[in-house]
Amino acid sequence: MEIFGFDAFSPKEIAGRVNDFCVVKARMPLLTMWMLGMLAGAFIGLGSLYFTLVASDASLGFAAARVTGGVVFSLGLLLVVVAGAELFTGNNFLAMAWADGCVSWREVLRNWIVVCASNFVGAAGLALLVYLSGHWEMNGGAVGATYLKIAAAKATLPAWRAFFLGMLCNILVCMAVWMAIAGRSVVDKFVAILFPISAFVAAGFEHSIANMYFFPLALFLKWHGLALPPGGDAVTIAGMLGNLGPVIAGNIVGGSVLVALVYWVIYLRGRQPGAGPE
Repeated sequence: MEIFGFDAFSPKEIAGRVNDFCVVKARMPLLTMWMLGMLAGAFIGLGSLYFTLVASDASLGFAAARVTGGVVFSLGLLLVVVAGAELFTGNNFLAMAWADGCVSWREVLRNWIVVCASNFVGAAGLALLVYLSGHWEMNGGAVGATYLKIAAAKATLPAWRAFFLGMLCNILVCMAVWMAIAGRSVVDKFVAILFPISAFVAAGFEHSIANMYFFPLALFLKWHGLALPPGGDAVTIAGMLGNLGPVIAGNIVGGSVLVALVYWVIYLRGRQPGAGPE
């Protein structure tokens, strides 16, 4: 890194830092983990809210709406990283600490189950607040209609497509987290997060925690009586679960296998457990 004049942590140093962070995450007290998980769900929900405002503007062209929506969605992960919270998709990095022998598979599953569940509570709780606030009535009701359109598209995705879209999503999310850990300032972290996150949103990949905000809010709006878009009948609790299952599985494979374990093989394999990179 000195050759290029970087003041960020090198990839080898990032691997050691990720390993250390994952040990702390895996052994965090349950109440702390749960509350930080709720915050992360709400933070990602705020990014999703921001995205929907952009998507509801019919005057924007396809590329402009997707890219701008992706940029503003980055708010969610920026809040998670800088303000501090526990996000299930980012915590797929625990696979690295498990492979290095620093944490057990039970500790990994405990973290994933608790954080995923608390992310859902935080995201759905924000969705309820947003519904009660009447925010969805903005732009002549186009914001509410956009929520229903987004949820309908997600609910009608074939499971195999949802899985691969989830995999691609979390490759980019975990790369954003990886590069944010390299940064030494808030500006560094913002730049590291912006492009991978805006790319996955613009490409239409599937983020399980964002979907935990979109589906509950769409359900509230459906029960409120808003007109349903094509495919809107699929916006049900069963439709939500049918989407979240394969998306969560894809997120795990993308983040744990294709990012965390790949970097473990490159930088930590063959070293003493917990020793960090050379």
